[in-house]
Amino acid sequence: MNDDRSHSSLLVPPSTQDWMRGVLSAKVVLVMYGDYQCSKSADVYKLIKVLKGELSASFGEDDLCFIFRHFPQAQIHPQAQRAAEAAVAAAVQGQFWLMNDTLFAHQQKLENGYLVEYANDLELDIPQFLKDLSKQVHIDRINKDIESGCKSGVTAAPALFINNIRYTGRWKMTELMTAMIAASH
Repeated sequence: MNDDRSHSSLLVPPSTQDWMRGVLSAKVVLVMYGDYQCSKSADVYKLIKVLKGELSASFGEDDLCFIFRHFPQAQIHPQAQRAAEAAVAAAVQGQFWLMNDTLFAHQQKLENGYLVEYANDLELDIPQFLKDLSKQVHIDRINKDIESGCKSGVTAAPALFINNIRYTGRWKMTELMTAMIAASH
């Protein structure tokens, strides 16, 4: 275990500025800091998607809110930052979650050419998308996510917070499920 668990709470609370699925008033608000080039982030993201499906059966639709924040680790993942920018550029065109899914699904292919291909598949406005990427229009937005993570003691992705408390359990379905159910009471 690395010692990035010194902070156990989320210091920048979830807000409408975040990318979210669900509502902020949900019983369980799950915040994930992720990196598109990190295989562990992809695994956790897949796990959460499955969990969300499982839990919406036992919870109501509005009982779980999932928030994704960018935490590209440029020093070990050279394409993560660019991929995060592509996600934000897609978000501006209303396609954040589809781009998010695509980037995690194609982690080995995050070079610029692929990013354009994904944008094309999502029928984004390509000239706008390219302009956003080339001018790094969304860099501040990503840095804001990174800073919010750093303030809460995040030093590496993935990092999860359940109802503003750092999840320190194992990345296993049953343990995560148990933690989320406990948080809902």
